[in-house]
Amino acid sequence: MTLAVTAGKGGVGKSTVAYNLGAELDAVVVDADLGMADLPARRGPDLHDVLAGRADALEAVDEGGPVALLPCGRSLAGARAADVTALAGTLDTVSRHYGEVVVDCPAGLGSDAGVALLAAEACLLVTRPTEPALAGSVQSRELARVLGTPLARVVLNRAGEAATRPVADALGAPVTTVPESDALARAQRAGQPVGVVAPDSQAASQFRALADSVGPLLDR
Repeated sequence: MTLAVTAGKGGVGKSTVAYNLGAELDAVVVDADLGMADLPARRGPDLHDVLAGRADALEAVDEGGPVALLPCGRSLAGARAADVTALAGTLDTVSRHYGEVVVDCPAGLGSDAGVALLAAEACLLVTRPTEPALAGSVQSRELARVLGTPLARVVLNRAGEAATRPVADALGAPVTTVPESDALARAQRAGQPVGVVAPDSQAASQFRALADSVGPLLDR
């Protein structure tokens, strides 16, 4: 199954959530943010190469790091050469071979975000407790609804439990919070999941709970 991780705007921690959730689910994480890739870079072919017809999807999956990753290139030329309409087939190929796939989608409402959402069986929406982030999240929620992609859960980043009720009411889905965390910041700097760097931290515990909440969807 393919789970899309999306957001209404950038800078809310979407890529961090996708990476850490992929680690907890033992899933392949696909960096599908073609113009603003933010997950760790790896050597070898990447998603730009796959979508331009220069590489096979499975040969671009790197299993050598702490998280199996189909990385994305960083160049504007690579992004321009990539055929976004080939993304759905790429995700299907990876899912059929590996099983669980977590997609780090582009933020916003562009066509590339729509293709990734449309190719997924369910989505996770990442936001922050700020007015601009929540306004963007409402728009992303509507895009997922129009495309028929169920919203499995909302991740409220850098927030406490007190903020969950209004967000759950506004977006119509259960909410998991991820608090501000020195452990998570250290893990990001190291390019590692927080469950590896600081397995006893609150952030690691929240990502395990998030994986437990969406894991049954992936087992269907």
